[in-house]
Amino acid sequence: MAVRDWELVGAPNARDLGGLPTADGRRVRAGRLLRSAALGRLTDEDLPVLGKLAPACVVDLRHAGEQGLAPPDRLVGEPRVVHLPVYDPAHPVFTYVSAVLLGHDVDAYEELAREGMPAAMAAIYRWFVTGESARAGFGAAVRLAAEAENLPLLFHCSAGKDRTGWLAVVLLTALGVDEAAIRADYLRHNELTESLREVLLAAMSRRRPELDPAAARPLLEVRAAYLDAAYDEVRRVHGSFGAYLRDGLGLDDDVLAALRANLLD
Repeated sequence: MAVRDWELVGAPNARDLGGLPTADGRRVRAGRLLRSAALGRLTDEDLPVLGKLAPACVVDLRHAGEQGLAPPDRLVGEPRVVHLPVYDPAHPVFTYVSAVLLGHDVDAYEELAREGMPAAMAAIYRWFVTGESARAGFGAAVRLAAEAENLPLLFHCSAGKDRTGWLAVVLLTALGVDEAAIRADYLRHNELTESLREVLLAAMSRRRPELDPAAARPLLEVRAAYLDAAYDEVRRVHGSFGAYLRDGLGLDDDVLAALRANLLD
């Protein structure tokens, strides 16, 4: 079980990856790697908690359009803020998912709608492995985490579940964390955001009464099948996760060694 002695009301899925076990019996160092949803809806009561966490670096995986529609992150102190947009505006799956989420017209996405939201989410996870901006962003984020001056490092996207979730998988796998523990942390999003998810579904239904909540729910959840789609793509393209780290993300042995030295007990 990961260390979790704090919570953020405005980002209920925020958590410390510290305490997760590696296959060789070590553990991720507490208070060094923090994952979250976007920080723009933090409450005034959340700010002292964030101050105690004291992130030295905040990695934002959102693209500029998402940032423009959301309230700016509420930060404490003067952490280094690095924007690493993981997004492809030309990819039809991204625009389809955005249209559903924002209540826009989805008539232009008949084929994607017929395949269903779970298929669209699986396609996005496969793109995480092969997309140019995805590989650049995730690789750069790992390199930041390997530098002691950037720790504690907090990373987030909008909802803190998909891009944030895959970056957590990448970091934890590079650290040698057991896959079962990685999966358990990934799936915790659903437990931590259950109430929020129902509120969001209700709001989406009000904007678009014709929307079937069952069709939208897969967009607001994480699922083992999404993670499996990314893992399968890693094996298909690179053969192994180690080769993906090296060839897909451009992480050399020195970066991986520094990551482990700074983040493992």
